[in-house]
Amino acid sequence: MYDMKALYEATSVDDAVALRIAHPEAQIIAGGSDVLVQMREGRRAGAELISIQKLDELRGVKMEEDGTIRIGSLTSFSHITKDPIIQKHLLVLGEAVDQVGGPQIRNIGTIGGNTCNGVTSADSASTLFALDAIIELTGPNGVRRLPIQEFYIKAGKVDIREGEIQTGILIPKESYENCCGHYVKYAMRNAMDIATLGTSVNVRLSVDKKTVERARVAFGVAGPIPMRAATAENLAAGKPISMELAEAFGKAVREDINPRDSWRAAKDFRLHIAVESAKRAFIESVKLAGGDL
Repeated sequence: MYDMKALYEATSVDDAVALRIAHPEAQIIAGGSDVLVQMREGRRAGAELISIQKLDELRGVKMEEDGTIRIGSLTSFSHITKDPIIQKHLLVLGEAVDQVGGPQIRNIGTIGGNTCNGVTSADSASTLFALDAIIELTGPNGVRRLPIQEFYIKAGKVDIREGEIQTGILIPKESYENCCGHYVKYAMRNAMDIATLGTSVNVRLSVDKKTVERARVAFGVAGPIPMRAATAENLAAGKPISMELAEAFGKAVREDINPRDSWRAAKDFRLHIAVESAKRAFIESVKLAGGDL
């Protein structure tokens, strides 16, 4: 059923790095929800695999001393959704990853695998972009950290260098403190489907809950990689909350995104969805933050 040349099991992060160097053509496998499917379809026939499944140090969510939230790359979607730190501070991320596949996929699929695939439709990606996430990679030269916007290079390609593995995803305190967000996934089916468009918004309101101090909006499947809509973000900053602002915010995202035609949806339809979903996610985010609309 699975045509593979070899399977190596890493016993530590250092061991995984050493295996990557010794077998540069080998594919990292964690949950296997993508790799094993591709092998079964014959797209990775004769592959070498490096399993990092036993590296428990890469699992879990924790709060670091400076308030940074660290998510281990082997943390499953279901664990992220249920984690108390996520529920308290990053509910929008739990909401987003809870829409990946079905329960079985969410139990084995990992956030590291979801981001390392480099696909724009990944349900975690737009929310991580909106949260200015930092990707941590460990390799022969030590630990390297880079903004998620730099991690995604082009469709299906991310900045993982020779010998490196992704070990964590970091959300700085500044990116989530006093913020509330909402994720909207539009798909052809209500469940078990890839996003036609994914939209993630988060806002921070003034103390009196009448003004938008800061807004972030990011999209999946609105371009070759996930992307932010800076025009809409700048438009909302410092403005009094209102339905008119929500309408303008939604329309402004058209200035920065570039969806394509595909068998799932035409470009014009994706643009229409982007405007509407950005507006709806903005409204819901404001309400979650205590604003009155």
